[in-house]
Amino acid sequence: MEEIIIEGLGSYVPSRIVTNFEISKIVDTNNEWISDRTGIIQRHISQGEDTSYMASKACENAMKMANISPLDIDLIIVATCTPDMFTPSTACIVQKNIGAKNALAFDISAACTGFIYGLDIASAIMKSNKYTHALVIGAENLSKAIDWNDRSTCVLFADGAGAAVLSKSNDKGIIKSLCKSQGENHEFITIGAKDVENPFLEESVSRNKKLQMNGREVFKFATSKIVECIKQILEDENMTIDDIDYIVPHQANVRIIEYAAKKLNISTEKFYTNIQNYGNTSAASIPIALNEMNEKSLIKKGNKIILVGFGGGLTYGASLINWNI
Repeated sequence: MEEIIIEGLGSYVPSRIVTNFEISKIVDTNNEWISDRTGIIQRHISQGEDTSYMASKACENAMKMANISPLDIDLIIVATCTPDMFTPSTACIVQKNIGAKNALAFDISAACTGFIYGLDIASAIMKSNKYTHALVIGAENLSKAIDWNDRSTCVLFADGAGAAVLSKSNDKGIIKSLCKSQGENHEFITIGAKDVENPFLEESVSRNKKLQMNGREVFKFATSKIVECIKQILEDENMTIDDIDYIVPHQANVRIIEYAAKKLNISTEKFYTNIQNYGNTSAASIPIALNEMNEKSLIKKGNKIILVGFGGGLTYGASLINWNI
């Protein structure tokens, strides 16, 4: 059976960096409070760049690394919970922006687990038909959904995009994926849509359109599911944690990562973290981190990497990857 590998990576973040000191000028907080509790020092905030724009720039960088033309792309999947608009999909706008006129394009909404969902879906589609190359993108414009008066959330979230080119190969690439949902706790993280309004309603149904999060419950969910997913992947593949070179988690909170490392009885050094510079970029965080690791030559061909994510939905999942770049 043909395998699916990651052949190229790219990312894009807005040039505007917002520090904790700047955040402390608009809400009652300070640099020490934010960094001690989250690990975040700064984040990138959109200066008008739409989700589709950031996604397109990340795709261009990924295709350049993979040395393939936009016309070679058969499939585009954008994972986002902050699309440009309800319709068309962000993926269709990306298709137009990059000139990938032969590609099937659609969005998925799995919040911070979106990139892992995208890898699994793209791999399955590619293995089932003639598609040779795909773009899987995690892209978010969370600054437009943040309540900038809520210090419990506005200090966390940020904007950016990361993309991966997937290609068919005879080499092992994406070895195993695990994607799950826990919808009974969907209210733990929400971003409301439009109010329900029409001329036949006696009273409109209003929704809070800003990001809301039950931080305590999300922390408990995240720490348990990171450990559960990693253990499940290792068990399914008859591997141990020592067989893994790196774990790349969703960059939500450094305390979550520290707790997971303790539960797995491993050093935090096995987890790659860059949340200090980017904040929580939701679906974009894992591909941004992967691209940064590759640019720093931290990962080498043949390395075994686990990607693990968790987020709104609730959703969670992991992917075991054999590195091929």
